[in-house]
Order: sequence, then C-alpha cells, then structure tokens
Amino acid sequence: MAEKIGIMGGTFDPIHYGHLLAAEECRRQLALDRIVFVPTGTPPHKRNRAVTSPEDRYAMTLLATAGVREFFVSRTEIDRDRPSHTVDTLEEFLKQSAPQPELFFITGLDALLSIATWKDYMQLPSLCTLVTATRPGYSVAGVDALPIDIRRVLKLIEIPQFAISSTEIRSRAREGRSIRFLVPHLVESYIENCGLYRDSEVPRI
Repeated sequence: MAEKIGIMGGTFDPIHYGHLLAAEECRRQLALDRIVFVPTGTPPHKRNRAVTSPEDRYAMTLLATAGVREFFVSRTEIDRDRPSHTVDTLEEFLKQSAPQPELFFITGLDALLSIATWKDYMQLPSLCTLVTATRPGYSVAGVDALPIDIRRVLKLIEIPQFAISSTEIRSRAREGRSIRFLVPHLVESYIENCGLYRDSEVPRI
C-alpha cells in the first residue's frame, strides 16, 4: 500500500502547540503514516511584514517536533531559491518518493477559502487530498463556494478548540511577557536565547 503522508506547510513564526495538536488530530483521524512539517522559505502571501529568518523557523520546528516519531521536518521550501508555492512542493514530494505516496495537504480554513489566490490551485486535486482543521461548532461558511473539483478532494477535520496564534506569541515575546505553555519548552528557550521578536519584526541575519 502507498504511504499516506500529511504535508503541513506554514510560516511557523513561531510553531506552537496549536500547530502540533492540529497535525496529530489529522494524523490520527486520517490514519496517516507520518506528518511532514514544511516551513516556508519566502512566503509570497506575507510580503507585507518581515518574517523571521528561514533557518530560525526551521530550527524551532525541529525542536518542537523532536522525539515525536511520526513527525518530520523538511527543508524543501527553505532551500528553494524562489517564493514558495504549495503546488511546487507537492510535485517535489511526489517526484522524490517511489512508490508515490498518497499526499494530504493540511491547511487552515482561512487559507483554504483564499485558495483561488494560490499558484495553479486547480492542479491540487490531482496531487493531493486537501485537509483543513476546524474547531467544534466553528462555521465553515464559504466552503460551498469553492470550485467543485476542490470540494471533491476536501476533508474537514474537527479538532479541539485551541486559541493560540503565532501573532499573539510574537507580540507577547516582544513585550517581555511569558509564552510558557504556548510553545514547547525547547522553542521557548530558543526564542529567549536568540532574542527573537524582542525589539522588532526584523529577521535575524
């Protein structure tokens, strides 16, 4: 049988327990063999703000997933010398694996609803199953307006409510407030030791 792989892309600036919980729920509910976290290199949708350096975000993702045997981290987009696009990443994963795995691309509902802005988004149904995590009782209004080919490969996975955002974590760190229990301890230590988010949103060199 083909391996079932969840691909979880994101800026992970920083990665937090909400990301990990969503990944684990998708892995369990869809019986995935593993989850691969793919930190973005140059995110085309976040050009309106500075993003922490790819190496720092990659390091934090490694630290957050350390010791979880079903979780892996890929440098695919970080090592790419151009803006990161989901369709390119999925094609690379398929080319690199033999036999070809069954891919499940995990993304948030907000990102899914803006899928028409993604590069070559109508190619996605031929490459993967789309998975989006929703909260119990959370409205999924707007999904019905997506193209039928997108809806055909879409799975909605309900996860426990976990109100954490990377934006809030960056804000708390910048203001010197605690981020304990919002991110894994190793990630908290990395942010503190490297001085990430402390004074500005300017990436480290």
